[in-house]
Amino acid sequence: MSTTPGPLRTALALAATGVPVLPLRAGKAPFGNCHRCANNACGGRPNMKSAGPCRCPGVCHAWAAATTDSAVLTSPAWTTAWRRAATVAYHPGAAGLTVVDLDNAAAVAWARETLPATRAVPTTRGEHWIYRGAMSSHNAVRPGVDVKSTMAYARYLGPGTGAMTALPDAVRALAVKEPSTIRPTPQAVALPARSGVGECRHRTPAYLDRGIAMAEQRITEARSAVHATVYRTFLAVLSTHGRCGCLTDVHRMRLFAAAQVKGESLRHCTDAWTNARTTLGL
Repeated sequence: MSTTPGPLRTALALAATGVPVLPLRAGKAPFGNCHRCANNACGGRPNMKSAGPCRCPGVCHAWAAATTDSAVLTSPAWTTAWRRAATVAYHPGAAGLTVVDLDNAAAVAWARETLPATRAVPTTRGEHWIYRGAMSSHNAVRPGVDVKSTMAYARYLGPGTGAMTALPDAVRALAVKEPSTIRPTPQAVALPARSGVGECRHRTPAYLDRGIAMAEQRITEARSAVHATVYRTFLAVLSTHGRCGCLTDVHRMRLFAAAQVKGESLRHCTDAWTNARTTLGL
């Protein structure tokens, strides 16, 4: 009789098809970071939304731990986790997939009327619709609907039924925020004035524009830890340009736009900006 835990057998079968997998605890939650990676000690994020530079042998960093490497999946640290696992999860984006998570009957009815048919997997309260193709992940794109692809994990609940179809524009459009019809007049952000005399050097257009352009580039070139990169970039911009009143809504909107291209929501951008100001006491 095999002593391999049931979830591990499922995980190995999925990994053999090229789908990166990881174990989930009861409650659909990933295993927490090990003590070496706790509290951001390894450079990852403490809420495990993105991977750090750490190469921990344990089941760390949530979705970023997902792997197809059978040697890793059957290593002692992972085997211990599999014995405690409640179910198997996978990283859809790394497998070239997108999961539209329909959380209730109303969401399923909307999908049937709106989206192209594809492979469907029953869930506890609704269905997972799986498309071939990857995109950025977004929660609550409409009532009861999440999109899980890159930088996210989804539970494996069986092979499902129906032929898998290519990711349609209708799903990609769910992640696109409708642009505001209001065009705000650029205004200086209300920040404490810099002490001292003389003209502020930031009012030289080339100096300020170069700083904003460098910040945009830093965000655009991020390949991992996008949330952390956006926050650190906002923090750097505000620490340099935030106390003299030279930053305008136009500058802030440029940075937000760069972050949104990388998959950040407007709410995440606003929160990161606010947290950076709070950290600096602005």
